[in-house]
Amino acid sequence: MQHSRILSLVFALFFFSFASYASDHADPFKVGPDEQAANITGLFFFPEGDQMIAILDVNRSLTAAPPYILDPFEFTINMDTHSKVTFDSAEDRARYGGTVPNPDGIFPDISIKIRLNNDVTVKEKIFKGLKNPENIKMYTGVRDDPFIFPKFFNVNVITMAFSIPKSSFPEGQKNWLLWATSERIENGKQFDHVGRTNRTQLGRFELLNTLPPSQHVAAIKKRAESVNKLQDFLKACLPPLANLNQLSGLLIRHYDYVPDVMVYTNQFEPGYPNGRRLTDDVALLSCSQGDCPLQENAFIDTKQWPRATVNDKPFIAEFPYLAEPWPAKPQKPAPSCWPYIMKYVVIPGVIILALVIGLIVWWRRKCACHHHAHAEI
Repeated sequence: MQHSRILSLVFALFFFSFASYASDHADPFKVGPDEQAANITGLFFFPEGDQMIAILDVNRSLTAAPPYILDPFEFTINMDTHSKVTFDSAEDRARYGGTVPNPDGIFPDISIKIRLNNDVTVKEKIFKGLKNPENIKMYTGVRDDPFIFPKFFNVNVITMAFSIPKSSFPEGQKNWLLWATSERIENGKQFDHVGRTNRTQLGRFELLNTLPPSQHVAAIKKRAESVNKLQDFLKACLPPLANLNQLSGLLIRHYDYVPDVMVYTNQFEPGYPNGRRLTDDVALLSCSQGDCPLQENAFIDTKQWPRATVNDKPFIAEFPYLAEPWPAKPQKPAPSCWPYIMKYVVIPGVIILALVIGLIVWWRRKCACHHHAHAEI
């Protein structure tokens, strides 16, 4: 049993190391065609005058015009305004925006729930925990993908943007914890999560996509137990793979034991990881704190030099701030592995099977002839 677990973890090492390639655009690793429109690509939160701007984007690599498959899903932007956040740790501030001393106590005091029609118009919106919700401005529609990453230039996203008066929040509110989810209406099942950008797309955090933040630290600790056994095995038996695992997106690191939420405080200048602005170069900022797949893949995937550090379209000055969408064109189908399976598995397998059958038939005929010859003698 122990050996089978180690083999499974070795497989996961290679599987997930290739899974991490771009912001929250890359997770969950497997998104079915019927869930593509609800795949979360980004969460933004920043101040603008007397307003707080919250933006949730979904549907990566979008080029087609509506309609989309949106009716089965509900999107939620959650905000915890009660949890204590401290800023004494310079490391936590640089990596996560702050420290949450009691992650098990995270729950939403405020939630914005949205259901969209397949034409991206609003089907239902529910504001909980916000004062004077009638003063909240909302936009839904197709816009340019604001992610500063060449692989997702010249494509669109479905965006849900909110301009929330600061007076709608509790008086004197200083700190927010934010996260967003996609859920299926029929069973209430959560299948995607975003907190601090550039976390759940890393292979070691894929498991967080279906869990509330209050359960994240416990889940990471449990995963670490198995992953550490793998690392100990690799160090003893396969040192080169241990070095690869050290650099992969799978190995749990000493700074990983925190809930995946976005921290925002009005006590410091806004900008990733203190919230997230549209102009934040998260590839560079997250790499400077130890997670570099975004920055590396910006070079690898696009062969671009120098690396792009601004969006492919300028943002606009007015709400909803995202650039106008690219003209619609037919959606490029997702790559299929079946041609490769046919070429490298099925066809060679059929040839080998035919050869084996041919050899068996030849051998049986040879034996039969030999037996017949002896019988005549």
